[in-house]
Amino acid sequence: MKVLITGVSGQLGHDAAKVLTARGVPFLGVSSKELDVTDRDVVMRIIREYCPDAVLHCAAYTRVDQAEHEPERCMRVNADGTHNIAEACREFGAKLMYISTDYVFSGTGDRPWETDDQTSPLNTYGRSKLTGELAVQELTEKHFIVRSSWLIGEHENNFVKTMLRLAETHDVLRVVDDQIGSPTFAADLAPLLCDMLETEQYGVYHATNEGFCSWAELAETVFRLAGKNVAVRHVSTEEYCAKAARPKNSRLSKSSLDAAGFAHLLDWESSIARVIERIS
Repeated sequence: MKVLITGVSGQLGHDAAKVLTARGVPFLGVSSKELDVTDRDVVMRIIREYCPDAVLHCAAYTRVDQAEHEPERCMRVNADGTHNIAEACREFGAKLMYISTDYVFSGTGDRPWETDDQTSPLNTYGRSKLTGELAVQELTEKHFIVRSSWLIGEHENNFVKTMLRLAETHDVLRVVDDQIGSPTFAADLAPLLCDMLETEQYGVYHATNEGFCSWAELAETVFRLAGKNVAVRHVSTEEYCAKAARPKNSRLSKSSLDAAGFAHLLDWESSIARVIERIS
């Protein structure tokens, strides 16, 4: 198998490249500077020339609040860009794995979302990722859509790094306590994605680290594991006043993994400990 990774400079693309390297799987990793997914001609040329058996599409616009200020750019990358990738995969016979998000759901209720539950994104980012999902499903049969949440890694910026940086200058931090989901360590998710690509078990999946918490609970865990004396003030989503609306219930069911025989990831707290150890 030969793999093309888009967004290789991001958290997940970076760790997927490490997994494929360790497994001896040939791959080409391209960043946004090397592959502008919104340019259909460039997408077609690179996939035609490299001729991958599978494309792991990690490239995305992920600045959730900023997307409310520049929705057209967000949609161009996540929707139009994914359309281009899917079209090229269909043209040249490659499997496509599209990385999506818990933000495609409305966030109501408190039960974990199943893969076939009705989608209803609350913000521009979520709408753009859902539009990308629909393009993948429409254009190619050989696809995996993997929704994850709260991605954290040792590479690039993320919530854990932000908390550790703020801990150097703050004794108290305000953190939202009514959004519930699962932190996901990129280094845990990447091997599962690579395992999936070796199969033909196409479809929609949910994949996160095991267990649920709030952002405030996650922050408290980070400070405890890192030995930082920072108090966390729990605030509501409404008090925090972020630009983009967020789902309060981001719990994702793993029944899709069970049905296909894929293993669950580790629990989120042990993975956070490994993240802190690696970036420290």
